[in-house]
Order: sequence, then C-alpha cells, then structure tokens
Amino acid sequence: MPYRFLETVATADIAFEAWGSTMEEMFVEAAEATLNVMVADVTTVARRETLTLVLENDAVDMLLFDFLGELVFIKDTHRLLLRVINIAIKDENGMLELAVTLAGEKIDPGRHPLQVDVKGVTLHLFEVVKTGGVWKTTVVLDI
Repeated sequence: MPYRFLETVATADIAFEAWGSTMEEMFVEAAEATLNVMVADVTTVARRETLTLVLENDAVDMLLFDFLGELVFIKDTHRLLLRVINIAIKDENGMLELAVTLAGEKIDPGRHPLQVDVKGVTLHLFEVVKTGGVWKTTVVLDI
C-alpha cells in the first residue's frame, strides 16, 4: 500500500501521504487513499460503470487537488465510488493534462463497508514533492 494515514496531523479531518515512482502512480495511490477513507475495503467496489475525466492545470499539486476534488464531487452528485483504471499525464508547453479512466459503482451500504464521508479536499498542508525519484503528496481531507 503506497499510502499511509497520518493520525496525528488532523484531529477533525483525515490526513494521508501517498507516493509513487511516477506522477501517475502517486495520483492513483492518492485516489485509492481517498476511497479508503470512505470504504474500509476498496476491493468491494466493483467496476460496473466507467467514465473518463480530462483535467488541466499548470501546477502538478493543483492538478492533483482538482482530481481528488472531482472524485469527491462525483461521489456526492452521482453516488459513485470510483477507482482508477488508466491514467496518463502529459506536459504540453507547461500545461499538465490529466486523462483518467475511472470505474466503479453506486454506493451500496449493504456491500460497501462505509467509514466516513469525505466532504472535500483541503489546502491545509497540501503538497506534492519529488524527492530522490519518488513523487509524494500530503493530503488533508475534510470529513
């Protein structure tokens, strides 16, 4: 599991670090950590529906912020729990473009061991860094 929860960082919210050897891996792990805050066992989320998102930003941290925010928005508006199937990030003249295919299903409390509801992604302590060839993010989620 290339993410870990930071229990001493936020008392009323939930914080985690996620990492990967590429930006894409870090984005996938941050999405998995966000889902894992809401669902105890993310493997219970079946791939019944798919959708594609394309997001742009000139900063990698804000691109991740937008991506995680979209996952929370889709959960709230369509009641969909989603996992990443395919992801690519391109740098076009300083503008980063995220193209991601997601798959998941509607929230079913009978099948999904729900934990807490994520209301949003905060900018508190939010960062993305690359150190020693590893991309790492720190995220605090509002619950």
